[in-house]
Amino acid sequence: MAAYTALPDGLKALLGRLRAVNASAKPDIARTRTHRMDQQSESAGRTYEAAHPVVRIHPETGAKALFVNRAHTMRFEEMTEAESAPLLAFLFAHQIRPEFCCLVRWRPGTLVLWDNRACQHLPLNDYHGHRRELHRITLKGDVPR
Repeated sequence: MAAYTALPDGLKALLGRLRAVNASAKPDIARTRTHRMDQQSESAGRTYEAAHPVVRIHPETGAKALFVNRAHTMRFEEMTEAESAPLLAFLFAHQIRPEFCCLVRWRPGTLVLWDNRACQHLPLNDYHGHRRELHRITLKGDVPR
């Protein structure tokens, strides 16, 4: 939410009118996930696409947040990837500015939860030589508005 709040009002107005197309097979991400896909599963090899508002309103708080990410957002609706690229590149870089990030100092027993409706996970490979164990769950939620 902080990344959205820090944007100038004119850009917030523009983004509030846009929808972004997200895909499960964005090339850089699909390549890293291929080895984990169960080839016997029903969804193996399928590509999923969905369009969502670029600015999401949190259903409990009403706060606005950017709802685009480098991993899945391909383009804006009614625009090509080339036309969308400059603004998406700006938003992707803006969201990960240090003042919008929370860094965790991991210790045995550390547990971290976050709400994907209000923030993003930006993993850092800063644990070289150490085992990382992750248990991920996704809860069914509301339709982004």
